[in-house]
Amino acid sequence: MVETLVRRPGPAEREDVRLRGPLLEGLRGYGLIVAMWVRSTMTYRASFLLATFGNAAITLLDFAGIYVMFRHVDRLGGFSLPEIALLYGSCSASFGLADLLLGNMDRMGQRVRDGSLDTMLVRPVPVLAQVAADRFALRRLGRVTQGLVVLGWSLVVLDVDWTLWRVLLVPVMVLSGAAIFAAVFVAGGAFQFVAGDAAEVQNSFTYGGATMLQYPPTVFARELLRGVTFVVPLAFVNWVPALALLGRPEPLGLPGWAAALSPLVAFVVSVPAALAWRAGVRCYRSTGS
Repeated sequence: MVETLVRRPGPAEREDVRLRGPLLEGLRGYGLIVAMWVRSTMTYRASFLLATFGNAAITLLDFAGIYVMFRHVDRLGGFSLPEIALLYGSCSASFGLADLLLGNMDRMGQRVRDGSLDTMLVRPVPVLAQVAADRFALRRLGRVTQGLVVLGWSLVVLDVDWTLWRVLLVPVMVLSGAAIFAAVFVAGGAFQFVAGDAAEVQNSFTYGGATMLQYPPTVFARELLRGVTFVVPLAFVNWVPALALLGRPEPLGLPGWAAALSPLVAFVVSVPAALAWRAGVRCYRSTGS
């Protein structure tokens, strides 16, 4: 009876699923969930446009504060307004992309406490893809857009000796920075499996890190610079590549070619974040209710 109601996959279909692997299946599931939320959002397009504009305007207030500051000073930590705009724009664009794709990871603690994660464990889609795509907020494109606008303005105003290396460095910086922030989001979500209510700890590294990277590294203590370079390598989001783009020396004495290490750093931090996530899922024991 069951065989007549449910068609079993043939050998070719089973082999196709095996070859695609969990990564492609996760991306496919993520895309389907995101598409569902996007269709839901587009049902009320006027509301979406207002929310997106409001999100961009609110995040732009951060740069407005920097602009007002430069009405009273010429330089901050030896950096001019266009140079800080480069840091701000690149960081905002990178963080905005990571927040758009994985911004719901800070809700992991709540899911662990109320047991709603249980429903995700029984679905044929990787848990990470479900958590990341759940309640996908397309309005977060506002942060990405305003970051790219500020970044574009800074690149036009700055007197940069453009070479092929520097031209390629700009998109690599933004995308690698987004990957580094994404790894921090995943690691923070994994930490909440054992810490429970630790969303603010995660936010201190994500939102707090993004705020810190909007300012030049010269205004921070050397001990902090070492921490965000060699421990949690947020400096490779924009500080290290931006300094190379501007032709400025790196405060810790890193060579100029270190700017090319951002993609490698993104990969290196993604590996322990992925392992931590898998360990968190395996040790999860539900709420017991």
